Amino acid sequence: MADAVESELRTWLTENLPAGWMQAVDGGDEEALGTLRAGLDDRAFLRSLGAAGWAQPGWARAHGGRGLDTAAVAVVEELKNHYRVPRSFNLLGFGLAAPTILQWGSEEQKEFFLTGMAQGEFWCQLFSEPGNGSDVAGLSTRAVRDGDEWVVNGQKVWTSGAHLADRGMLIARSDPDQPKHKGITYLVCDMHAPGVEVRPLRQITGDAEFNEVFLTDVRIPDTWRIGPEGGGWAVAQTTLMNERVALSGAFGAARPAGPPPRPGGGARPAGGAARSEDQMAAAMVRLSPSSLLVGLSGDEPGAAVSRDRLARLVIESRVASYNGARGAARRRAGQQPGPEGSVGKLFQTEFNQRLQNAGTDLLGASATAWVDNDPEVRPRVRSFLRSRGNTIEGGTSEIQRNILGDRVLGLPREPDLSRDAPWKDVPRNQA
Repeated sequence: MADAVESELRTWLTENLPAGWMQAVDGGDEEALGTLRAGLDDRAFLRSLGAAGWAQPGWARAHGGRGLDTAAVAVVEELKNHYRVPRSFNLLGFGLAAPTILQWGSEEQKEFFLTGMAQGEFWCQLFSEPGNGSDVAGLSTRAVRDGDEWVVNGQKVWTSGAHLADRGMLIARSDPDQPKHKGITYLVCDMHAPGVEVRPLRQITGDAEFNEVFLTDVRIPDTWRIGPEGGGWAVAQTTLMNERVALSGAFGAARPAGPPPRPGGGARPAGGAARSEDQMAAAMVRLSPSSLLVGLSGDEPGAAVSRDRLARLVIESRVASYNGARGAARRRAGQQPGPEGSVGKLFQTEFNQRLQNAGTDLLGASATAWVDNDPEVRPRVRSFLRSRGNTIEGGTSEIQRNILGDRVLGLPREPDLSRDAPWKDVPRNQA
């Protein structure tokens, strides 16, 4: 079966990639490949890739996949990686929304949303609010039922990729008389609908990866509700558990803190963009000032300390990858994410900060200034700056430690006097 799948995919790639693409990859002609890549219509290609079932080959055919088993999927992904096939840079869709819809959605919802996702529709997550970051359940965005529709008003913030998104995972307060964890409904928001306004937020890297989103009388059909009315917190927990797994690197290949997806589809060529952490450690040494390289290999003061630091980073990268493999194995077996998601998220994000700190230290003065279009130093410094947010996004390190203390170690919960009170009676910050 694997040979037949490989042959079919190779034929499809030959017919659908630009002429000369596969030959350029096989021949190592980066210049030719770059020219072909620049002329490719990302959105059109991703639609074709998804329509043929190759974007998510393990999904059922009714959901936009090909229904392949694990071994055949591995063959497909290996060939796509080899030929650097552009794919949707849609971690929030594939890593968060898809598992949630698969667990809670109706068959009609799975067919509609997953098929669109496989064909390049980009997703974002509308959870956090200006007054409710760590306490997501305290959200105040309102959803009022109006016949067969919901009317949503409120504000979300720190929404990664909202400026590129077609769909949004949205949780909103549907019953303010219920305690905060109960009166919540989970909806899918059309990010192009009237009343949705996205404003980018500029960050320390100079990019605008995330945004604030204003929702004004946005109408959402009840057929786009995921899970039971008022039961959205349980649905959101599925999303959040998968988010921790995705950010721990257990979902697919871990990505470095690189630039955000390009406008117009968010596709990137696979291969070459992502490095394993131990490869990054080796690259640090290669790109370090010559004086430091001499110190790393000799007996000069500080050499042993520098060698120990790099060795520790390589060891920690292996630990992170093993934990990620454990989470990935659970997903392949059809199991829901367990506490390894929080373990991995906590360890991976703090490790990445240590890694980026070491890389910047080894650059020395080069980290403070560089020539325009520098292919090595500039991305490294950007990764250092971007890593500052790793321990905040997707649940802070403090929240992850609380989760592990509560759900793994069995320690007492943090006191929460508002947990069982009606949401409308709970004091909260006013914007």
